[in-house]
Amino acid sequence: MEKIEKINIGKNVFIYPMPVTLLGTMVEGKANFMALGWVTRINANPPLLALGVNKVHQSCRNIEENRAFSINFPNADMIVETDYCGLVSGEDIDKSNIFEVFYGELETAPMITSCSLNLECKLFHKYQLPTNKLFIGEIVGAYTEERYLTDGKPDISKMNPLLLTMPDNNYWNVGEPVGKAWNIGKKLKR
Repeated sequence: MEKIEKINIGKNVFIYPMPVTLLGTMVEGKANFMALGWVTRINANPPLLALGVNKVHQSCRNIEENRAFSINFPNADMIVETDYCGLVSGEDIDKSNIFEVFYGELETAPMITSCSLNLECKLFHKYQLPTNKLFIGEIVGAYTEERYLTDGKPDISKMNPLLLTMPDNNYWNVGEPVGKAWNIGKKLKR
């Protein structure tokens, strides 16, 4: 058996890959969107997700003020608009007209119609971190279209979401499925 040599690449690593999302908030009565990769599901019931947002972003103040936000999953066709939302600040640029917007139960969580999946969230808790704020949101509604479903469940191949790798800062597409979760490992059971 050949010895595998591991190399220490430092501590500035990220989860590979990250979803690319658009964080939706309200600022002065208008929809605002920010590109966000640091988001993950953290609890089953109630359904909670966590997002890390740098303290300097307008979106932090918007979430704290309105106690609501949305997480929108753009497809690969939306790469230019999505990247733009990560390049400009809502403090300087009105981003309310970039996308067609809709609202669910909460009136302060704007969602993007052209995104394949939208999660409407109310603020559950927040934590101060050294450079970021960690927001925990409770999902109060999830929205999609029939064309993105297979057997009533979101189908990643139909959604064609953007993925992000850092620190190389590249966008990616999803590949082919390679096995069924909580099933393929049964081959090793005795």
